[in-house]
Amino acid sequence: MVYKKYRIAFIARIIILFIALTLLAYSISIVNTYMIVLAVVASLTTALNLYKFIMKRFIEIDDFFEAVKYRDFSRWYPEEHGSKDIQRLHKGFNEVNRTIREVNSEKEAQYLYLQKILEVVQVGIIAYNLKTGYILWINESIKDMLNIPSIKNISFIQSRNKEIYNELFIRNHSSSTSISLEIKNEKSKVLVSHSIFEVESNTFKLVVLQNIDAPLNQNESEAWKKLLSVMTHEIMNSIAPISSLAETLKENIRESMKRPVIQPLITEDLYEGIESIKKRSDGLMKFARTYRSLNKITHLNLHRIKVDELFHSIDSLMSPSLEAKGVLIDFEIDPSDLEIEIDSYLIEQVLINLILNSVDACKKIEGPTIKILANKSLNGNTIIKVTDNGSGIPEEIMDTIFVPFFSTKKNGSGIGLSLCKQIMLLHQGKIQFQSIEGQGTTISLVF
Repeated sequence: MVYKKYRIAFIARIIILFIALTLLAYSISIVNTYMIVLAVVASLTTALNLYKFIMKRFIEIDDFFEAVKYRDFSRWYPEEHGSKDIQRLHKGFNEVNRTIREVNSEKEAQYLYLQKILEVVQVGIIAYNLKTGYILWINESIKDMLNIPSIKNISFIQSRNKEIYNELFIRNHSSSTSISLEIKNEKSKVLVSHSIFEVESNTFKLVVLQNIDAPLNQNESEAWKKLLSVMTHEIMNSIAPISSLAETLKENIRESMKRPVIQPLITEDLYEGIESIKKRSDGLMKFARTYRSLNKITHLNLHRIKVDELFHSIDSLMSPSLEAKGVLIDFEIDPSDLEIEIDSYLIEQVLINLILNSVDACKKIEGPTIKILANKSLNGNTIIKVTDNGSGIPEEIMDTIFVPFFSTKKNGSGIGLSLCKQIMLLHQGKIQFQSIEGQGTTISLVF
């Protein structure tokens, strides 16, 4: 509606100008001086009015563009004065300025939010101009890691520690790389990665640094605590009866030597005692051999096989014993021609171990069933799942089932799941589990 009025006003001025020019032409043709003067004045007045009418809008637009050029979005254009189309134009200018101010305000809030996050994270971050070395961004964590003050250019690091400068800013670490840096005469293990990005015509490099000494030490310490706790328990269980029995035999022999007639040495008891010590010692040796087996597997013999062949081999091996125990086992593959690159010997060992665990879990269950499923996940990983309807894993021991030597079985070594996990790690995969006590367990091998 507003622009319709603008068009009508513009066309009216054109028509008036045309009439004035026509009158001027007619006056000249009849040589009427008064009419000529009148027509000239009318033509000039109309032309000037049309010029001002058009230029007023161009001046308003030019003024707005000038403000945009200098990023001045704080101006307010009056929406109640002037013609309707000028008011409409001013309203549009104000709306653009308001929108841009809101966007800038949101960007500033996001920047401050991101800035606070980057300041508190325990990951060192520095971004700098690849050509000039000028630092775009640096957080406190990387200053603490590298023992440097606030700096504006990475050349400061070059002058202070050339080795760190070369390692972090000259060498390429496109993927996360573990390196050692000497800071304050101490070696620190860090994870470093680089990324290059462009802003307008400038190229920047982002360096991310993470100190992994503390997490590694903490994880290692926790692992050792768990390991030593279980080892101590197992070893004490074996040594205590050996020591007690040896002390009893020693006392009997000593009494027999002092008073051979009253307390003669019964060789049968002595033999049984020594036999018991031998059995206990053999058990302790077996425990030590089991521990050493954790480090046996160091490399893989990989080859591509059909999952159907792997399952057929497992089925042939396990079915007879499972049938004797009344356990139903079911294999499913989707798609049927699914292939996988693995060390088949080791993965067979893993699957056998998991199946035997499921059999133990189903001992007191009616209609025990084990289902083995192989399929592709949405992200392209191959997954083999071993599911049973057994007793499940109690919640209080879920965090310890992969700890070496931990076992809930009376005669278990606690090494099976640890070996399974190590084999999966060698395959650059992982082992996961879901369990509900009293309903069953699913162990997933993710390749």
